[in-house]
Amino acid sequence: MTGPHDGRLPGHGRARRTAGGRGPGPADRRERTGLGSPLDREAPGPLAGCCRGHRTRRRDEHGSALIEVVWLGVLLLLPMLWIVLSVFEVQRGAFSVEAAARSAARAYALAGEDALGRSRAEAAARQALADQGLEDAPLDIRVSCTTTPACHSGTSVITVVVGTQVDLPLLPDVLGAGKPSFALDATHTVPIGRFQEVAAP
Repeated sequence: MTGPHDGRLPGHGRARRTAGGRGPGPADRRERTGLGSPLDREAPGPLAGCCRGHRTRRRDEHGSALIEVVWLGVLLLLPMLWIVLSVFEVQRGAFSVEAAARSAARAYALAGEDALGRSRAEAAARQALADQGLEDAPLDIRVSCTTTPACHSGTSVITVVVGTQVDLPLLPDVLGAGKPSFALDATHTVPIGRFQEVAAP
């Protein structure tokens, strides 16, 4: 026989215990209620949006930094390119003016007289500059000798100074004063007896 009825239906007695004699733990209750550790779940609504916005800002900042680096590289590259081109142009002008001074001194010494020597020296210098692509460059020639005014005497030493200007590349006229240029000059000295025979007195 069964004991006296205690007012409880079968199956509605005390909660069943789990293995080990313990009832359901906190983890089981969280599973049933749908709750969990805040670290295991993504932050709700506004907090999640804040995190997503933070990641977006970081990507935007990374892209902005890359653009700034590119612009900085361009700004540094252009002056360096101009410096390199200017050095090449000035070096070409230096070679040209040295060749012009040598040619002018030789032409002056071979002319035989001072008036003819000057015109030949100018023509020779102009040709030397044209060979280097500086046919339009300004030209200045100064001649001096040790036996002035007769520079073609047997013991004379002739000194020819040739001057010119080289325009710097990629620079426009400055306030109508012309392109910026770099002044160059070269000196060549030659004894008059080196290129001609002089009769003994």
